[in-house]
Amino acid sequence: MDRRARLKRIVFRGLIATTLLSGCAPASRFKAWKDQSEISYYQNFANRIEYPDVQSCLEPTVANAPLPLTVQNPSELPTQEIKLSEAVRLALTSSDILRSLGGSVVQAPLSSPTVLDAALSDSNPNGGIEAALSAFDAQVSSQLFWQKNNRPNNTSLLLFSPSVTEQTVGNFTSGINKVTANGTSFAMRHNMLYDRNNNPFRLFGSDFTGVFEAEMRHPLLQGSGTTYNRIAGPTRAIGQYNGVLIARINTDISLADFEQGVIGLINDVETAYWELYFGYRALEAQVDGRENALKTWQRINLLQKVGSRGGEADAEGQARSQYYLFSTQVNDALAGTTGLYAAEQRLRYIMGLPPSDGTLLRPSDQPTQAEVEYDWNSALGTALTQRVEVRRQKWTIKRRELELIAARMNRRPRLDAVTLYRWRGLGDHLIGSRNPNNSFESAYQNIFEGDYQEWQAGMELTYPVGFRQASAAIRFAQLNLSRESAVLKEQELRISHDLSNATRQLERSYLQVKTNLNRVEADRLQVEVLRNKREGGLINVSLELQAQQQLAASTSSFYRSLVDYSLALRDFNRQKGTLLAYNQVQLSEANWPDKAYSDAYERGRFFTPREEAPATPNPVSQGPFDPATVQ
Repeated sequence: MDRRARLKRIVFRGLIATTLLSGCAPASRFKAWKDQSEISYYQNFANRIEYPDVQSCLEPTVANAPLPLTVQNPSELPTQEIKLSEAVRLALTSSDILRSLGGSVVQAPLSSPTVLDAALSDSNPNGGIEAALSAFDAQVSSQLFWQKNNRPNNTSLLLFSPSVTEQTVGNFTSGINKVTANGTSFAMRHNMLYDRNNNPFRLFGSDFTGVFEAEMRHPLLQGSGTTYNRIAGPTRAIGQYNGVLIARINTDISLADFEQGVIGLINDVETAYWELYFGYRALEAQVDGRENALKTWQRINLLQKVGSRGGEADAEGQARSQYYLFSTQVNDALAGTTGLYAAEQRLRYIMGLPPSDGTLLRPSDQPTQAEVEYDWNSALGTALTQRVEVRRQKWTIKRRELELIAARMNRRPRLDAVTLYRWRGLGDHLIGSRNPNNSFESAYQNIFEGDYQEWQAGMELTYPVGFRQASAAIRFAQLNLSRESAVLKEQELRISHDLSNATRQLERSYLQVKTNLNRVEADRLQVEVLRNKREGGLINVSLELQAQQQLAASTSSFYRSLVDYSLALRDFNRQKGTLLAYNQVQLSEANWPDKAYSDAYERGRFFTPREEAPATPNPVSQGPFDPATVQ
């Protein structure tokens, strides 16, 4: 025994040493072979990257798009004139995805807004309106089971032999349960039990026992009332609010998110449209500068060839360098990251068009040069009430208010009034012809004759001592309401600052338009004067070349300020909350089904008009909220 014990200790110590030396490195998934010929086919197959077998949704115009434009001359390409309103229309109708110029749909597809988001929220099986209404649907349940029992008992009828119970049992249960809007639940149940056993004292060898019963349970405190059930639904869970009003507010919030996505899409459409307009104008300014530089270089080159004054080598080199400088700027304005073709492709993407189709989009609308003035007080009032972010936050506050109402109504004992009425029957058979001399001929005959009736009425009280969870739910609802109210207050402050900044930028951009226009006229005049002086030999060519650069820069700045002014008008309307109306876009919910209109018409035929309109309370989701009125 001692030798075996020593051997076990040696083996155990060896295992510990092996574990310590090997460390915690994970085991290799596959054994490493020195000879590559020994690698199994299954090893390569298991390490292979798999690709989903899903049918592609490629559009033919996308899959067969031609080679993109690079440095082609835009004057040699067929152009397609497009208005801003047409660009907005195509962007809104070309896809179910509300695109953005950032292209986040590739890196973050789950965060990309779509036109289906509101419908998804409404039809959510866990939190949608129909899901909330389904809690009040009638629930039907049925069960049918057969059972065979064969049990030895610790009793004896004969010597040294235990008695055996042999039994065949069938159980059928069916019922319907309905919860009403005020929390009352109604239930009707029918149970039928078949029993056949070897009990020698039974009247019938087999019998059917059945009951018909109706039950009503009405909550008197916790869970009672239409207000609570419309907010929280017919649930006893503390802090869970899945009622119809909450589901409707969630849908309204999703509609606000959809509207915000549409606003972002239109904002990007305007950005891409006016940036493309500026791309054309910036390219024209650089091309004009290149042509002026080329003419200057050609004149100096001719003077150099005939040996006249003004054809010095340094002047020719400066003119040639100016020409090539403008050539590089033309290439950047044409095919750079912010050039014409890149701006045209961004507009194509936001409109849902392929990257290229052999034609070149060209904006036909011109940016406004008229001064636009807004009334500050009216604009600020509109922004604080019409901004979609404000309306969304107010829906969130209304949801928190309703949750606080339900939480306070939940801090009560559960006191239910329960009534039950039952008809009971027993029969040798399940169904049979009525036997007036034997009411136990069949179970249903015995039940419907009503000889055996039972009833029950009473109260059921349950409550947690201290209401700790319900009190925590009230505090949680109060904190949520305080948080959302603070967020709304901060949003209103931020919106006032954003609108103020948008107003400032609007004024600044219009002033820049007038200033840059005067600058263009001055630079154009300067170029003409210096050209004449240079040709007369009065000045060096460098002054004329510098003036040409200034003219190209001032022309580009003028069109840049025009585009900035259009974008400033867009930003002002966005900050004011009127960007959709500014672009003549209107949102509305879908119409009701045709059957709903026909039903409303048929029912309206039987309504009697009143001389005075009946007084109806405001919807729970509207109007002021006074927490003191909530018990």
